Amino acid sequence: MAPAFLIPERLETARLLLRPFREEDWRAMHRHYSDPACTRYTLGRSLSEGESWRLTATLAGHWLLRGYGPYALEEKASGQLVGTSGLWFPVDFPEREIKWAVLPEYQGKGFASEAARAVLAMALERFAECPPISFIHKENAASIGVARAIGAVLEDEVDFRNARFVIYRHTDRIVPNEKSRRGVDSLT
Repeated sequence: MAPAFLIPERLETARLLLRPFREEDWRAMHRHYSDPACTRYTLGRSLSEGESWRLTATLAGHWLLRGYGPYALEEKASGQLVGTSGLWFPVDFPEREIKWAVLPEYQGKGFASEAARAVLAMALERFAECPPISFIHKENAASIGVARAIGAVLEDEVDFRNARFVIYRHTDRIVPNEKSRRGVDSLT
């Protein structure tokens, strides 16, 4: 019997398919996890291949434990994995959050905000009583920029894992991308 998830297993945007992780996705995710610039504010260090595989398996396993989780972001035009975005709630986080991580070669192209808008629209539909947060290291200007770009507002600042983190609250006011009007095409 297939597990009953609380959210759709797939979402689509103009350029992205948000889908479950597959085992082979760990190799692409390793390009992110092995890059010290990409992991500076999240993991604090780059990961080995084995650690990248385990973390990718954790993203996939989150779905089984929570009934929702991060999606693999597949660029429709190329079929390439460009990163991850979705709902994430480790036991030491204050609340359910929208997370995102984009592989180095795809950063700066709007994929994080495009995926996060799709996740937010779905989350507001499925969990209207508790809009998600994004839990971001205070010095992570790029992620703070994504949160602000999709309409999140600063709510709090807290100590977490020996650093300062900010909590951005997502609301029912999703800010569209004015340049291209990319957004949710379908919730499937």
